[in-house]
Amino acid sequence: MQMDEQMKRKLLRFQRNEITESIVYKKLARIEKNPANRDVLLQIGADELRHYEILCKHTGRKVSPNNRRIFKFYWLARIFGLTFAVKLMEKGEANAKYNYLAYEDYPDIQEISIEEEKHELFLLGLINEERLSYMGSVVLGLNDALVEFTGALAGFTLALNDSRLIALIGAITGISAALSMASSEYLSTKSDGESRKRALRASTYTGIAYIFTVIALVSPFIFINNVLIALACMLVIALAIIALFNYYYSIARGESFKKRFSEMAALSFSVAAISFLIGYALKKFTGIEV
Repeated sequence: MQMDEQMKRKLLRFQRNEITESIVYKKLARIEKNPANRDVLLQIGADELRHYEILCKHTGRKVSPNNRRIFKFYWLARIFGLTFAVKLMEKGEANAKYNYLAYEDYPDIQEISIEEEKHELFLLGLINEERLSYMGSVVLGLNDALVEFTGALAGFTLALNDSRLIALIGAITGISAALSMASSEYLSTKSDGESRKRALRASTYTGIAYIFTVIALVSPFIFINNVLIALACMLVIALAIIALFNYYYSIARGESFKKRFSEMAALSFSVAAISFLIGYALKKFTGIEV
């Protein structure tokens, strides 16, 4: 059956996507240390190349890959891990299978649609990445620091009314809390029957996540003298951390970003508001001025 020019133009876009993803998967396979994961990535890369060659027969043209997309996913994998990069690729795969369904009169193109769906199933069970196995520890550190520290700094803001003093007390409190939280995670993981090495890594992830959050939240009080402006900046930073982390988590784990973001933001900001009022009430009740 003769294909019209409009259908060919669409196929050329799909064709470019196939050759691009073929190269991306092969590049990701080179940096993957797990042999099983690497083999699946190479297989999918080979399938994408074969899809490209099938489409070439229908369009009668060869197309160049999207180098910006290749660069993007390669470095996403380098910085944020293979899981995050591959799951973003998976989103594209989900759309691809529906794009090909429109070509029902071409059996070989329909076969591409079926294989794209198989790729999703491969990718869902693909990754066994260390950083994701400790995601619970990172969640614990981030969530605890955000909830406790947005509240503590909000309370300090009205109680103390001195940005440098707030930063100093906040930093001391935060580092102590991070060490305490890391120790608790170590003991908790050990009590679950995990090895000493795994418990130590879990506590390290928790502690680093907590300290990173503390530094980010305290920083406005170091650089801004007006405590209310510093507090507003701290809340914006807290919201940004919640958004970035939950975006990463939602992609890597395939969960709802909106639900997790809303829950975490509501919890953190509710505690901050209550602590702010408590700080104000204590200042009025005690009559202490700093």
